Amino acid sequence: MPDTSEASPTEETQEPPAPGSPESAPEASAEEAEPTPETLAQEIDDIEQEELELSEMEARLLDDMDRLQSERNDYLDQLLRTRADFDNYRKRILKQQSEHQERAAEALVEKLLDALDTFELAVAHGQGYEQVRDMLVTILTKEGLERIDPAGATFDPNEADAVAHEDGDGGPVVAEVLRPGYRWKGRVIRPAMVKVKG
Repeated sequence: MPDTSEASPTEETQEPPAPGSPESAPEASAEEAEPTPETLAQEIDDIEQEELELSEMEARLLDDMDRLQSERNDYLDQLLRTRADFDNYRKRILKQQSEHQERAAEALVEKLLDALDTFELAVAHGQGYEQVRDMLVTILTKEGLERIDPAGATFDPNEADAVAHEDGDGGPVVAEVLRPGYRWKGRVIRPAMVKVKG
């Protein structure tokens, strides 16, 4: 029969449980359930640090939003200014084109005035050009020509040139129109040549 007295001491010797064994779990859960003041202070510091970082990120985001809104407003202002400048430029070009066309027509009318004067003289001498003269006058009047014939009116140096003068009572009055003047669309292009009395 084998001797069991030697085997009993080995059975009685118990090794401590392994760290991951179920026997050590209650002690670990007890430590986790009751944090120490140092770990609590560390957690509070971590939370405060995260809140600080979040507030800094929020401030940076707000700054970026303000900067982007400012840039957007600047671009919008530039767009509106550019559009207004373009509208003004377009209006100015249209006005210049209109003025250029009027000046070109005015130059043509000025050249035709000599022919009109010749018709006037021919009609005055009874050479029978009334119909042609009337057609020319009608066409030019429709385009904006106005005759200046200030006979008997007060002398106006803006619309007439006095080339002769005779004495008379009162203020200067146009006694005779030697050559009629003309306006083109309200602007005097040739003053009348007149004889003034007074």
